[in-house]
Amino acid sequence: MSYKISKKTFFFLISLLVLILISSNLYAFSGAYILKNDDTVFGFNQYYTIKDDKETLVELAIKYDLGYNEIVSANPQFDPWYPGKGKRVIIPTSWILPVIPDEYLKEDKQIIVINLAELRLYLIKKSKDKRYVITFPLGIGVEGLDTPTGSFRIIEKKKNPVWYVPESIRKEDPELPPFVPPGPDNPLGRYALRLSNPSYLIHGTNKPLGIGRRVSHGCIRMYPQDIEKLYKMVKIGDPVYILYQPVKIGKRNNIFYIEVEKSFNGKNLLQEAVNTLRKFNELKIDTRELYRLLYYDSLGFPVPLRKVLVSSR
Repeated sequence: MSYKISKKTFFFLISLLVLILISSNLYAFSGAYILKNDDTVFGFNQYYTIKDDKETLVELAIKYDLGYNEIVSANPQFDPWYPGKGKRVIIPTSWILPVIPDEYLKEDKQIIVINLAELRLYLIKKSKDKRYVITFPLGIGVEGLDTPTGSFRIIEKKKNPVWYVPESIRKEDPELPPFVPPGPDNPLGRYALRLSNPSYLIHGTNKPLGIGRRVSHGCIRMYPQDIEKLYKMVKIGDPVYILYQPVKIGKRNNIFYIEVEKSFNGKNLLQEAVNTLRKFNELKIDTRELYRLLYYDSLGFPVPLRKVLVSSR
């Protein structure tokens, strides 16, 4: 038996399906996600088959709005510049929200949270029982010129900024001019957000290959298309909370997940994980399996915590 439906009914049903997918968090548009209740895990990993020998993981990172660190950590078995035709790679588009103090996320307020450990920014807005999250990859300060942690706020928004070259940088490269006007040679890109520590900016870049790397003098770099989106969404006075959190525990649909980043500031990952897991008294951890995950099997995206639970053995 077959049924015919009108064109109007067909498009209504398609629209309804899209709304259902959005509300169930199975669909994300332009990197925007909706988290319900106390869930903190969002997004889903994808898979991609390399089409030819000229294709690189670095290109895929840019295409899928990931940092170099993320695509490489998720695919440690492949050469990022020559993965090889026919190889099936992971596109790590799932994350756990960093833990921030409750007072930083008040009702109907938005906040920028930057986790230096994963080189990623989260724009979070809370409304009633939901949280709306948009996330972008970053480039941050090199060793010795580290991006600072702490609480800040946006004090200035600047389109087509002039880069006034700091004296410290001109000492490194005396050929640099006192300032660089807007244009393709300006390392700030087309948009910049100044923090309440005025030496530091969140800005674009004319060198997108630096996203997902520690390459700056302390400022926070973003892909040109990402900083343009962020610039339009934030306001003067919006809070910015910068932290270093290499181990994150999260939950989705009552299942716990763990996400581990490679530590670069000397912190003991095992101790970080133990301190984080202490908040969940009901979880009994196999320390050996946890150690293996932290130091050998860390892929930089959420994996079910049951892999390191005593009860799973």
